[in-house]
Amino acid sequence: MNQSDGVIVSVRPVPLPASGRGTELRVRISAPVGGTDLPILLFSHGFGQSLDSYAPLADFWAAHGFVVVQPTHLDSATLGLTPDDPRYPDIWRIRVRDLGAILDRLDLVEAAVPGLAGRVDRDRVVAAGHSWGAQTVSMLLGARVLDAAGVAGESVRDPRIRAGVLLAVPGTGGDDLTPFAAENFPFMSPDFTGMTTPALVVAGDADQSQLSVRGPDWFTDAYRLSPGTESLLTLFGAEHSLGGISGYAVTETTDENPDRVALIQRLTLAYLRSAIDPADAGWAVAQHDPASIAALGRIESKRPAATVGSVR
Repeated sequence: MNQSDGVIVSVRPVPLPASGRGTELRVRISAPVGGTDLPILLFSHGFGQSLDSYAPLADFWAAHGFVVVQPTHLDSATLGLTPDDPRYPDIWRIRVRDLGAILDRLDLVEAAVPGLAGRVDRDRVVAAGHSWGAQTVSMLLGARVLDAAGVAGESVRDPRIRAGVLLAVPGTGGDDLTPFAAENFPFMSPDFTGMTTPALVVAGDADQSQLSVRGPDWFTDAYRLSPGTESLLTLFGAEHSLGGISGYAVTETTDENPDRVALIQRLTLAYLRSAIDPADAGWAVAQHDPASIAALGRIESKRPAATVGSVR
């Protein structure tokens, strides 16, 4: 990946054809103005958000060499779908298809940004998501949804996606859910045992979900239960907004902390770069330098990190 100088261009809304959703799929594309062989990063927003959300992450990743594509899913408050809409029960499935539709139409994505065509490496695709968006991405990494009988549904794992970052990803269902969540959100019953694509889970140790009867450890289930998830970043004192990742000045942030957001920016970038380029030592450096993040969080990994000197 040939680096840009940090200057980015962002184009929105770019309409993409997508069947079965009743309306066109609109995306924001943010990309460096320079550089070549640029990898692609799909980002799935949380409930009610849109392609205009999560600028602190999208801008940072784009400024450091990724082409970031953010769809507006059907649950976005900007679209105003209500529970009586016939599409509503399938929004969680349509979310997954939205990300696949983007990968199916990369010609349109490249053409939408002046000067981007020919500078994208379509063989290096990663994905990230926050909250419901993290659940969406987890399915593309191999997680499945259990039905009422505990039988795992069809896998929709997409082999085009090489790694993922799951920010505040919901945990297991069943008895771990509140009665309201169990009744209204049947898709919140993940089976992580098939999630084999490499991933980093990011969780706040003060994130108490209103949908689960468990504590903040619920948001670490994807790390504990999936064979592909390599590492867990636990953020001290972080609530569901993880310090303010959903926007620069948003009212839903309950734990505003610019240093925490900066740490998430830096570590997710290091993880994703290393995931698509084994020669990149950034993630190994982060794991071998816990003192650099000691005041804000800790990193756990299932496999020992390669020594920095051994990374080529």
